[in-house]
Amino acid sequence: MYRKASLVFAILYLTVFSNAFSQVDHARILGPQGVNLWKLDKHHRTARNVHSAQEVLQKPSRGGKTPKRYDFPAQWFKQPLDHFDKDSKHSFHQRYWVSTRHYKPRKGAPVIVLDGGETSGEDRLPFLDTGIVEILARATGGVGVILEHRYYGQSIPVSNFSTDSLRFLNNDQSAADSANFMRNVQFDGIGEDLTAPGTPWIYYGGSYAGARAAHMKILYPDIVWGAIASSAVTHAALENWQYMDIIREAADPTCADHLVNSINTIDSILANSPPFLKRQLKNVFGLGGLEHDDDFVSVLESPLGSWQAKCWDPEVGSTTFDEFCDALHSSFGRVASSSLKLPYEHPERMVDVGDGLSLDISILNYGKWIKKHIVSRCPSEFTTEDCFGTYDDEKYLDTGLDQDWRLWLFQVCTEWGYFTTAPPDQNMPRIDSKLLTLGYESKICKQAFPPGKHFSVPSLPNITAVNVLGDFEIAADRLAIIDGEVDPWRPDTPHSDDAEDREDTILRPFKIIPDGVHHYDEYGLANLLEEPPEIRKIHAEMIHFVNSWLSDWNVEHGVGG
Repeated sequence: MYRKASLVFAILYLTVFSNAFSQVDHARILGPQGVNLWKLDKHHRTARNVHSAQEVLQKPSRGGKTPKRYDFPAQWFKQPLDHFDKDSKHSFHQRYWVSTRHYKPRKGAPVIVLDGGETSGEDRLPFLDTGIVEILARATGGVGVILEHRYYGQSIPVSNFSTDSLRFLNNDQSAADSANFMRNVQFDGIGEDLTAPGTPWIYYGGSYAGARAAHMKILYPDIVWGAIASSAVTHAALENWQYMDIIREAADPTCADHLVNSINTIDSILANSPPFLKRQLKNVFGLGGLEHDDDFVSVLESPLGSWQAKCWDPEVGSTTFDEFCDALHSSFGRVASSSLKLPYEHPERMVDVGDGLSLDISILNYGKWIKKHIVSRCPSEFTTEDCFGTYDDEKYLDTGLDQDWRLWLFQVCTEWGYFTTAPPDQNMPRIDSKLLTLGYESKICKQAFPPGKHFSVPSLPNITAVNVLGDFEIAADRLAIIDGEVDPWRPDTPHSDDAEDREDTILRPFKIIPDGVHHYDEYGLANLLEEPPEIRKIHAEMIHFVNSWLSDWNVEHGVGG
């Protein structure tokens, strides 16, 4: 059965799981279950797109929104595959996009470059049009650039994504790409030499790319005049249990209580009940055919990542997490939602699901949501194990270029970590199962990346390669740190509760966005006055400190006002 499934899945192309997760960074596609969800989503989208294409042929004038087209043609820059082997002759072309709509030729006109990070650079074009690159370029009369990360999008230097082929996907090589680009690029239609260090370059990144922005300022201070690190995960960690704990603390308390109580009950049943009761529990979630308990609870974790998809801009943000919470608090059959005001597992909240197993209404609602939004993605010709099992190594061995889930996962397995586990303190309240251990979450590394001829993935990621660049304490003049107050990645940034607090200055901005989630400052509207107050404020502050940095550059280089 699985061979049939793998043939279908082999044509899949990366996207996050359903519209609910369309704004979630690829950093959330972790672990073997994450890859399963990736495959199921693309299978669903492929089928839906075929249907949509047929509709378009039949009704070409059908209404509704169409994706925005951007007038920024792709350009290409030649890069060596290996910057550190002078004998290597292999090269590839790195894709980038340029906006000159606000460029005013003069000495000291800046280049605002946005690091594409772990996705296709095309996904970052909105930031060149109305987002942070447009905002800063307009405020400074500079050039805006989106630079695609090696191996992502169309900047692919290899013919497959095998372990050996991916060995050049690491922090050092990627940073060297950016430095080489900054030192040597010649922009079409611009006669002036805008290469660094003769031009002030401001390097921006969000999330993983935010860490890269900070790292660029540390590694290449001679050519990076300023850097803005938004939601920058400068602290690499093997276990990232704080991710879910931030969500638990920031979510609506009623929803958080439902999740904590549900997971405690589910863990207890899985640990202490006979197989037939465990099967009955799984049936509530439509996962009765799933053999391994850790696979089961990892599917239950899937809606929690939609917290990261929140955004102040409703055009791009997701409301899925709130809808999920509402579903947990709704009626079920003859049990009214008013019963949820009673204590958890009050007799009036309990429902007999058969075989002597009674469950609280919140668990039944949880199961209903998982059935509708997750399990329904499993094609009828596949078994539950085909779709959500993670113990068949064959599922993860396809190395075709269409399997670009392998890219960020390779970076996770080699240098970054971030395996989403349960809290180490079993007495802590938690919204994910204690069965989600480091061993379970990281086993995909061995499954997907068997040793090659030239490279082997380490038994655990070499997080020191990241943390040696500054970790929580990373700092430099003209390096701005910007984070969201309720960003689940904040524990891995310099705004972590484990990091020392800092003074917020023009030279070293250190800013937190109230109620902000993930790189909220990266998004923007054409009219800044229409943005929410806290976003207008952070954008105004960013414009102010960047202009101050540019004034310093002018003074240092003898450029008149």
